[in-house]
Amino acid sequence: MPWNTSGTEGGGALTPVTPMAINPDAVTTSSLKALQSEDQRKVMDIVDKLRRTGLGGIVELPQLVVCGDQSSGKSSVLEAITEIPFPRKENLCTRFATEIILRRAPNSMISITITPDKLRPKQEQTKFKSFNKTIDDFKQLPDVIEGATEAMGLGEVGGTGSRAFSRDVLSVQIDGPDRPQLTLVDLPGLIHSSNRSQTEADKELILNLVKEYISNPRTIILAVVSAKNDMANQIIVDYARKADRDNKRTLGIITKPDYLREGTENELSWIEIAQNKDVYLERGWHMLKNRGDNEMDSTFAERNEAEGLFFSKGRYVDLPRESVGIDALRERLSKLLLTHLIKELPSLKEEMNTKLQATSDEITMLGEKRSTITEQRMMLMKVSMQINDILNSAVKGFYESSFFGAIDMNANVDAKVNITRFRAVIQHRNLAFAENMRLRGHTYSIGVGPGDDHNEQAEIMKDEKELMRMSEDLLSDLPKPKMFTREQAIDWVKKTLERSRGYELPGTFQPMLISQLFWEQSQPWEKIALGHINGVAVICKEFVHKVLQYAAPAEFLPRITGLSVDAALKSSLAAAKQELAKLIKDKARHPMTYNHYFTTTLQKQRQRKHQKIAKKAAEASAEEKRMNDGSYQTLIKPDDLGEAMSKAIEQDMDRFSAGEALDYERAYYKDELKYFVASVCKECIERHLVEPLPNVILSPLVVAAMSEKEISFVAAEPPEITQQRAHLESRMAMIEKGLETFREAMGGLRR
Repeated sequence: MPWNTSGTEGGGALTPVTPMAINPDAVTTSSLKALQSEDQRKVMDIVDKLRRTGLGGIVELPQLVVCGDQSSGKSSVLEAITEIPFPRKENLCTRFATEIILRRAPNSMISITITPDKLRPKQEQTKFKSFNKTIDDFKQLPDVIEGATEAMGLGEVGGTGSRAFSRDVLSVQIDGPDRPQLTLVDLPGLIHSSNRSQTEADKELILNLVKEYISNPRTIILAVVSAKNDMANQIIVDYARKADRDNKRTLGIITKPDYLREGTENELSWIEIAQNKDVYLERGWHMLKNRGDNEMDSTFAERNEAEGLFFSKGRYVDLPRESVGIDALRERLSKLLLTHLIKELPSLKEEMNTKLQATSDEITMLGEKRSTITEQRMMLMKVSMQINDILNSAVKGFYESSFFGAIDMNANVDAKVNITRFRAVIQHRNLAFAENMRLRGHTYSIGVGPGDDHNEQAEIMKDEKELMRMSEDLLSDLPKPKMFTREQAIDWVKKTLERSRGYELPGTFQPMLISQLFWEQSQPWEKIALGHINGVAVICKEFVHKVLQYAAPAEFLPRITGLSVDAALKSSLAAAKQELAKLIKDKARHPMTYNHYFTTTLQKQRQRKHQKIAKKAAEASAEEKRMNDGSYQTLIKPDDLGEAMSKAIEQDMDRFSAGEALDYERAYYKDELKYFVASVCKECIERHLVEPLPNVILSPLVVAAMSEKEISFVAAEPPEITQQRAHLESRMAMIEKGLETFREAMGGLRR
């Protein structure tokens, strides 16, 4: 039995009505068949086929939406348009959006499904999507709708814990040979004030739902108002105007004119609205007279006949016939639909193409598919080869790949922004290490001595200035040498000599003294070298991570680093430190050198020292004598020269030995310093930290040796990525199918 629209839409009580025993195969009225012309059916076929591909959830498809205030009669309008009898429940007529899908098909059938609200949990969405009922008689519809209502969790209106409305959508598809191709949506009525069974939250929910539907630019809005209430109190027209800024897709429908007293101003006012004189709509207004309380048992044909009779009397005679009655409304809808659909089809196709490209781009951003172990190994091997190429190039200093990028000339060579120029950074750090060893490697910085040449003296003076500056740098944790004059240094050596004396003759020293001096003077070497190794290890780690970020998918990084990379870098650092420990152990042995630089340096120092003594003695024994020609000539007195030379001899035997030992130590230190710096750079930095990177950081050999479990751990897609990929691929297939359907349907339309 059709529902009683006059009693239910206001939320009042309703006497239950038994549904009419109407079979889906029942013959519809002739005017319903006129709802669609041949051209419109062809166009609607396109939309129907697109909807069947599932595109409705991806692009906005054209549709008719019936909306209005509660008690406006909108559900009765929907029933009159479609000639589908729907049962009604007490208290509330529409508690959720109802999608009515009419489809032309050889066999008659009614199927009911639920489209869950997107905000529901995934588990509930899956449960709702499984709701699928099929019936062959409208008599069964009330029970199915009751089941759907319970499934949505609505329960009895006003009951404890029950909800009055839902954002879920009930879809009722009705197939039959005489059905037009048409989809309409019946929305819950807008609420003006809350009560016990309809809260403020319900009011807001319905308003948002209506706004969401009518804001779709491809929706034709059937704004239903009731003549029973003042126009000023019915808000649907205002919301429709806001959603339909161009005023091109809203058709106003006036219901319940039979409630107006004949000849009153109120009746005249509503007739003027129907004539589009008062509240102007581009698409105009239409007036319907639906079943009254005493006409609920009438057939659709009887309903239409009663409506025609009503509009043939009184002031309604003055209304244009195309603006009153269900037959005229169907004809208007037919033309409006055709015009609207033809206008929207090009933009619909463009939207599908745009979303197809966007979906394709999203799939591309997910990277290659990695669901099987073979796909995972192949993917990991590709990543490995790219990483290996970059590391090989970086170690050799070939910066041709796009990975290396541009140079930041304003930043330091070893700044993070320039770390991609890996070889340049390593060389820069090695040079800085060598300079630190030259300036800070010794415990004592010894001033100029008599055996130093001009270059050595200039270098010592320069280093002293640098050390003075270093003493002001409180933040540096590098060693700072203690500054000694030549005399202070000899005192240091003399004290050491006195405390390590053996059977050697006075004025000489045992070889062990050089060892003691060298060990004490070279104490900072280990700390400086260890700092250099740790610093380079940090650079290697930062650089490797930058390579991984560039070449590997983001989700690989924590797995790769945890499984292989961090362990490889840690092992390399440990090996470099072990190598340094060997060098430090070698340094702790007694001095040993086969470099002629050592003896050459000693001989040159002695030569320059003797030259300075001789020069000083000559200056002390020199005398200027005036010659007969008036010129002066410097003469050296042999006796005075001998006496001056005697005074230059060091009488303190220990001090003489200390001076000699100091020269030995300085010569050996310089020779050993060069060896140590070179050894640290070659054997610790290059051999263990830099050179092995291409072989130990996820190289093809490393990948080949990985087990299937390890491959899967690194390269398997996260469940959310797999799920997202499946969703995107499904959506892409749906859009592609939609486009193919669109092309085929458009081809049929042209024919």
